[in-house]
Amino acid sequence: MELKGSRVIAAPRAAVWLALNDPDVLGACIPGCQELTGSPEEGFAATVVQKVGPVKATFKGEVTLEDVVEGESYRIVGEGKGGAAGFAKGAAAVKLTELSETETQLDYDVEAKVGGKLAQLGSRIIDGFAKQMADKFFGNFQKVVEGGDKDEAGPEDMLEAPAEEKRGWLKKLIG
Repeated sequence: MELKGSRVIAAPRAAVWLALNDPDVLGACIPGCQELTGSPEEGFAATVVQKVGPVKATFKGEVTLEDVVEGESYRIVGEGKGGAAGFAKGAAAVKLTELSETETQLDYDVEAKVGGKLAQLGSRIIDGFAKQMADKFFGNFQKVVEGGDKDEAGPEDMLEAPAEEKRGWLKKLIG
């Protein structure tokens, strides 16, 4: 299954990149995510609960970043196992393009494979579910990055802030 998409986010590219590499932001944006730990350098571990058609499972998986071009792009590769429900594995190429000082285009190209009971559901159900999950994730991500009170610091204000202040700002955005 392959899935491509694009979103224009009302934030500078550096701020979008910062959020794409923050486990708290990513965990808040992944539908059904119970836990996401780790770092971009070491990789992430995740626990996600999802229902696909009649199959509900808790997936535990590992995610790593490859082909990282700082501030511009990376390839995220992962695999999750859902016990009797089966497995899911795949990769997503993510690319950021600066449209202006306050707008960034995020392009993604996802490849995924499933096995076990999940594969028995059929490609129509799986493809529809995958598209829905990608739309939810990138929609949530866009809301988090663009969100916040206009009287408070925005993404552009955080670009030169110390790391601790950046993390505090991101945590406040995701609640």
